[in-house]
Amino acid sequence: MRIALLADTHGYLDPRIAERVARCDLAVHAGDIGSAQVLDQLRPRSGEVVAIRGNNDIPAKWPAAERMQLDNLEWEITLALPGGELVAVHGHRCRSAAQRHQRLRGSYPRARAIVYGHSHRLACDDAVEPWVINPGAAGRSRTYGGPSFIVLIAGPRRWRLEPQRFPPLTRQGE
Repeated sequence: MRIALLADTHGYLDPRIAERVARCDLAVHAGDIGSAQVLDQLRPRSGEVVAIRGNNDIPAKWPAAERMQLDNLEWEITLALPGGELVAVHGHRCRSAAQRHQRLRGSYPRARAIVYGHSHRLACDDAVEPWVINPGAAGRSRTYGGPSFIVLIAGPRRWRLEPQRFPPLTRQGE
């Protein structure tokens, strides 16, 4: 099973990422979505998109016509995948960035992996379980080298991560 992991779009999904998500079975957005339009642009093969709220997913920061959709978004979720559980949480409640991975592992010890956003920095901490994964920013805000996301390949026995980063878009290339 191929799962697209992304976060921190802040109202804009890089079209190159949307194109790659279409090759996945499922899309998981780890918060700071910015608008329902971003979720509509995610079209994995199954059509299934799972998303959680981030600290910026509040009514004041979403388009007025889309604010009702925020009520359907949880702050965290646990997904049963082949071979284990994936937890999605935005990560903004872990006050210390230096200890974020340790705290997330302590909070979700039964998960096989935890995907979070918030920092906008791509990270694949898979030396020990649960893995702690940050797909970076999939939009254009604070991408730290370019928009990115991660494909998680989840099988009954083995999981693998495929981080993907694109060069930053120029205004002309948008």
